[in-house]
Formats: sequence, structure tokens, C-alpha cells
Amino acid sequence: MLYLIDAQLPPALAEALRRAGYDAAHVVEFGMANATNGAIWSEAVSRSAVLVTKDRDFSLLRTAKGQGPIVLWVRVGNIDNRALVRQFLSAMPQIVEAVARGEAVIEFVGG
Repeated sequence: MLYLIDAQLPPALAEALRRAGYDAAHVVEFGMANATNGAIWSEAVSRSAVLVTKDRDFSLLRTAKGQGPIVLWVRVGNIDNRALVRQFLSAMPQIVEAVARGEAVIEFVGG
């Protein structure tokens, strides 16, 4: 399962996920640093990816449409990248389980 990291999150998150054995890519790797939400949504759909984002609009869109990519909504405050990566990696087993259950929107609050 590909984890597609949205532009508001650091490319270092995708790198850390790959180092930990997960399939991950940042939107900049696809030339989508300034892409619209619609384009990012379509990319996630076409790749059957989990869309990892801080943008609440994606979670609302997924709920309203009832279809589309799984949205992993990252709800952490402004923390440094190392802390974000550390929290994210520690939560990945639970995230993977939620993805396997087919949850439409998964909230990651960190901590």
C-alpha cells in the first residue's frame, strides 16, 4: 500500500517511512508540489494510495463522497520534523491495521 504524503508534510516523512519498510512517496516526487487538491485526490485514487495529509478538506471530501482513497488525516500541531517522524513511525502498526480494516478516514493525533 502506497502512502502518498501531501505537500503540507515534509518529504522527510516519506523518506523515513521508506527506510522503515513502507511504500511511501511525497507529492513533490511526482512533480505535484503546487498541485490542486483535485489533482492530488486523483493521483491517490489512480495509485490506490492512502492520502496522508494535514488538510481537513480531504477528510471531509472522503466522508461526503463515500468513496475514494483512504485519508490519513494528520492532526498534530506545529512540531519539528524529527518529532513528527518519530511519532508517526511509532503509530504505523495501528495505522496499518486501520488501513487493513478499510477505514475511510483515519485520524492521527500524535502524542
